[in-house]
Amino acid sequence: MNIIDADGHIVETPSDLRKYLPPPYSKRTGALLPSDGMDTNMGGTLGGMEHNDIPTRLKDMDKEGIDVSVLFPTSSFSVNSLIEREYAVAYARAYNDFVADVCKQSPRLKGIALVSLQDPKAAAEEANRAVSKLGLVAIAVATQGMKEHLGSQNFSTLYEELQRLNVPLCVHNRREGPAGDHRFDSFIYMHTIGRPVETFIQFAGLIYGGVPEQFPKLRIAFLECGVGWVPYWMERMDEEWEKRGKIEAPRCKKKPSDYVKSGNLFFALEPEEETVPYVIERIGADKILFASDYPHWDGIFPHVVSTIRGRKDISDDAKTQILGQNAKRFYGWQ
Repeated sequence: MNIIDADGHIVETPSDLRKYLPPPYSKRTGALLPSDGMDTNMGGTLGGMEHNDIPTRLKDMDKEGIDVSVLFPTSSFSVNSLIEREYAVAYARAYNDFVADVCKQSPRLKGIALVSLQDPKAAAEEANRAVSKLGLVAIAVATQGMKEHLGSQNFSTLYEELQRLNVPLCVHNRREGPAGDHRFDSFIYMHTIGRPVETFIQFAGLIYGGVPEQFPKLRIAFLECGVGWVPYWMERMDEEWEKRGKIEAPRCKKKPSDYVKSGNLFFALEPEEETVPYVIERIGADKILFASDYPHWDGIFPHVVSTIRGRKDISDDAKTQILGQNAKRFYGWQ
């Protein structure tokens, strides 16, 4: 494995998932998950290959020069916004069975599991099943709609299990803004703001909540919103922690930037981000992951790998780490 796409996607459909859902959930009529109903692809004008089959995906990986692609869900990320706890647990389980079967079609495809954080105990049990029995390689969560941030002690059982299994946690948020925000009046407004802002919230929650301190071997990645925000956010958090951390974030024993630099926090870049050299200077090239976002409309297939390789402002050693080595370490493949 030389080039690893640390964040690709499977575009699952309701009919895909219904086959794996047990009764009575499989007999539900209409949509299986909530949707904002927005036209993400502007009537198909933005391209994207979301209906490609697996043989086409593998050919496209060859075009890019990608050896292995890690598959995240698409619509199923909204599982944590479901009101019905038992249904959320059943849906996550069904999705994991589905993606495990998809990955059986090629050893070049590695699936990411979902868990339902509405029930933390069930989430830990499903994480164990997904990794130990299905062979999935990490646990992913989108946090829009959740009632607590990821630093809550209610999730300690899940983090303990992930650390024991030696599999990472992937924070991969969706396009919606923070819960309760009703100010968006267009998709561009929401898509620009929702994913990164929700990620900043969870990044702060995890670190102030002491998760890297309590689980020092747990690897965590923040995906889908680039790396340019990291120096600003860790500097801002350092300043807040220095003044108030001992009282208001007692589980966070070190400066937030110390946890970032420790080697267990990872961040996925956008291939054309101008700030990448500065981020490498601040946190090191060994914490940055390559992500194609294939087959979504906002990716740049078939030019993702070549764009990174063609950059003159990143060293060859850094490119080697970003395009493959870091993903091996993050997913525990070396």
